[in-house]
Formats: sequence, structure tokens, C-alpha cells
Amino acid sequence: MSQDNIETTAQVCPIKADRIALAKSAYTTRLVDKNTVKTLLKGNWKPKSGDLVLARVERIGHHKRIELAHGRRSPMFVGDEIIVCYGHRYAPDQFESEVPNNLSECQLVAGGGIASRCLTRHDKTRVPTRIQPIGLLGDAEGNPVNIADWTVPNIETKRPRPFVITVVGTSMNAGKTTTAAHLIKGLTRSGMKVGAAKLTGTGAGGDRWLMVDSGAIEVVDFTDAGFASTYQATLDELHQVQTHLMNHLHAQGAEAIVLEVADGLLQQETIMLLESPQFKENIDGIIFAAGDSMGAYSGVEWLRKRDLPIIAVSGCVSASPLASREAKRATDLSILTLKDLSSPEIAVKAYELCGALLEQNNSKAS
Repeated sequence: MSQDNIETTAQVCPIKADRIALAKSAYTTRLVDKNTVKTLLKGNWKPKSGDLVLARVERIGHHKRIELAHGRRSPMFVGDEIIVCYGHRYAPDQFESEVPNNLSECQLVAGGGIASRCLTRHDKTRVPTRIQPIGLLGDAEGNPVNIADWTVPNIETKRPRPFVITVVGTSMNAGKTTTAAHLIKGLTRSGMKVGAAKLTGTGAGGDRWLMVDSGAIEVVDFTDAGFASTYQATLDELHQVQTHLMNHLHAQGAEAIVLEVADGLLQQETIMLLESPQFKENIDGIIFAAGDSMGAYSGVEWLRKRDLPIIAVSGCVSASPLASREAKRATDLSILTLKDLSSPEIAVKAYELCGALLEQNNSKAS
């Protein structure tokens, strides 16, 4: 449907609970109490990131399935009604997209439930699944329902903060989540209670479920802090996500926290977050996930120039003994394989590496 053909007046219509119940609700909407949805907002409404929308599937494209609240990927059929939320997306291997300024036809750019207007896509990625918004979901007063209204508790505790290791990487598919998951497994095997959080990215549950399956006592992501996506978020909002999720994990009894920062070092929100003093003050070490030895060298140099506590390299590069030797020679850092990460000895090694780096930095400062 063209923008010229959309309705020109805003309408607030009642919606039956049965219709909401029958629609396929995506992962991004899982915390929202659907019983609060009483109206359907149609016509001349401008959606915001995080607003819930009832949409009809018009054409199946790249995403053939929608991830439901608990992780099952349900096949979609033309004519299905789905409940997703609006959001931006930054994914060099898939889509670049932004929230449209009206309720005209758009695309499903993430299987976890993100409605957006596709701007560009990778040459090897199929055209996105096309959806037609029927209307925003609203409360009894006709206000749009947004995922920011439902978040996990943000409770500060006076106990000393847990030991925190962050995983960052060169890009998508460098092995960040796999690195984080195996690190969680190793720390758990050492007897620690481990919490995990994905700080940035686009709403989808695949990374979360892998961390859950690796043994973390609690896993959260930015959607639990009320963000459908962190693309185009401000630095204050990124700090808000970090503080909220770390407070929650701390309150849940985590003795160690593993954080993942999505995408790569050249992504704008990643740069803002890593260069901020507040981020640095709340972590103890960084493991860098790289796809190859040159990526490892470049990334480590980038982190060192910003005086960030890089302690080791892992990711796809660690699968190759040759590439690992190249990376070790270039960076003078430990190259941790998945076997290394998932061993209980990783807890001791991580503490030692962080302690050695801190001692080294203190010596330089004096």
C-alpha cells in the first residue's frame, strides 16, 4: 500500500481479546501483559520504537518463521496476524532499517519481531518478509502500548558488584555469543553463579537461549530494559540499559556477569559505549572475538588505544591453530579456544589475567 493511500485520520477502535490471543506474539513482546491491550489505533499514527503493532503477513521473504515468546520458531503463512514491535536495525550481514513515520506497509527485519522500513540489505540476503500494519495496540485510554512499559526489576544492591567480563568483536558472526556461552559454562563449572546480558543489538532470542542453555542463572537483554533495538540509541540510553541489566543480575545473586556487546567495533553505538568512562568503570576485563588474525590484531589495537582492559582473544579465529598462532604473535595475548573457555579453570585464569592487567596499568600510572 502506498503512503498516499493510508488513512488520514487517527482512529481508536476496540479490539477483542480473542483476536489478540490468536495472533502470533513475537519474542520482543513477551513481557507485555496482553490483557492491558484494549484498543487498536488505526490511521494517522506515527509509531515509535518499541510500540506494539498488529500486522498481517503479506509476502514471505527472508524470515519464514517468527520467534515466539519462549523461543519456538513458528512458521508464518500469508494472511497470518502477528504481534511485533517497531524498531530500527543495524545488521551488515542482513538488513539496515528504520522505524517508518506512518502505518504503511513495511517489513519484518528480525525473526524476534521487529517491524521496520528496510533501507539496504546484504546481497546474499533475500528480500525481507512484507507485512501490513493493521494498527498499533493501545490501552483502554487509547495510548500506544510500548515494551518500555514492561521491564525486569531495576533494583540496586549495596553488595560489591560481581566480577564482570565483556565480550566484544570485530563484527556480526565473529563468534561473540559462542564465546560468551562457553565462558558462562566454564565459570559455572567452577562453581560460580553466573548472570549474563546482551547489552546491544536487535530484539531476538537466539543469543539469549544459548546463554540460558550454557548454565547462567539469569539471562537478560536490552528488550528486558525496554528497548526493541539499541540502534540509534543515545549514550545515556545505552548507560541506562547497562545499569538496569547489571543491577538486575546483581540482585539475582550473580557472582560473575558475562556481558555481550553486539556487532563490531565500528558500529556507532558500540563505539559510544566502549569509549565511555562509565562503561569502563563497571567491567573487569574484555575478551575480543575475531574472525581472523588480522581482525584480532586490529581490534586489540583499537581497544588498547582506548585503554580498555583487553585480556584475551577468542571467537572464530581460535578454531584455527595457524590463525591462533598468528593472532598470538601479533597481539601477545592468550588465544582462548572454546575448550579453554568452557573449562572450570577459566575462572582462575580470567581473574589472573584481569589482575595482571590492572597491576600493569598501575605500574604505568606510577
